[in-house]
Amino acid sequence: MAKISGAVDIDNERCKGCDLCVVACPVDVLKLQPKEVNNKGYHFAYAADIDRCIGCAACATVCPDGCITVYRVVEK
Repeated sequence: MAKISGAVDIDNERCKGCDLCVVACPVDVLKLQPKEVNNKGYHFAYAADIDRCIGCAACATVCPDGCITVYRVVEK
């Protein structure tokens, strides 16, 4: 059976650090940047453990600013 993995692309400058994507991720891939901030002064989301991403796109679905894109890769 094919394995599906994912890749998350986050526009850090548009992210306002609302934490909704972090909570929505079922495999704890995303976290908020603890020390760095973007140009607007927000702690932005980032993929802390991208190898665990399953490509479900729950993070992109709940993002109110639409700054997350999820790519799915099928490995045979």
